Amino acid sequence: QVQLVESGGGLVQPGGSLRLSCAASGFTLHYYAIGWFRQAPGKEREGVSCINFSHGRTYYADSVKGRFTISRDNAKNTVYLQMNSLQPEDTAVYYCAAEGTYGSSCRLNIGYDRWGQGTQVTVSS
Repeated sequence: QVQLVESGGGLVQPGGSLRLSCAASGFTLHYYAIGWFRQAPGKEREGVSCINFSHGRTYYADSVKGRFTISRDNAKNTVYLQMNSLQPEDTAVYYCAAEGTYGSSCRLNIGYDRWGQGTQVTVSS
């Protein structure tokens, strides 16, 4: 079965950290760009970060630059999002998504066609 499965969400206090995982099954992430997106209640979906799985090139939205780090594990066919210095405004459902590419970079403003089910991240004291 072809799918992306996110995990690692939860409740954390402001200033805390979480690491999200996006595991792919049924297909290899090579030649894919993997993006992390989030959607808070009443707000539009926002692109957070992406990585070109084959080349390792990354991109971050200004809102998370310097706090979040995206990485990948080739052997585990998994992408991670390390989130540090979390703030209440980071509260959202976080989704990972995949889009095939033969390029070496990634973008968030494209049509990702494979999506995970999402994982809730809540930052609150």
